[in-house]
Amino acid sequence: MTLWAGVLLASALVFSWKLLGHLIPERFVQNPSIRSLAALLTVAMLAGLVGIQTFVSAEGITLDARAAALAVAAVLFYLRVPFIFVVIAAAAVASLLRMCL
Repeated sequence: MTLWAGVLLASALVFSWKLLGHLIPERFVQNPSIRSLAALLTVAMLAGLVGIQTFVSAEGITLDARAAALAVAAVLFYLRVPFIFVVIAAAAVASLLRMCL
């Protein structure tokens, strides 16, 4: 299978899941426990993605400039700094550490 065939297959599968979501009955979607579960699963999946992209490389688990940038972003978010400044600060920390190391 070529790369483009894989991309097209993955796109079709994602579209089919989205289409199936419209077939779920409304009473099921309006259930408060289902809504809270969906919100928690979204946060858990995003946290897992951030963790994998930050701490895992081809060689295994690593601590590099990405971890420091994530720590800076976490502190700035805790201090309720606007998002654009968090992104700029995290990028600056990562680039400075990569330049120095």
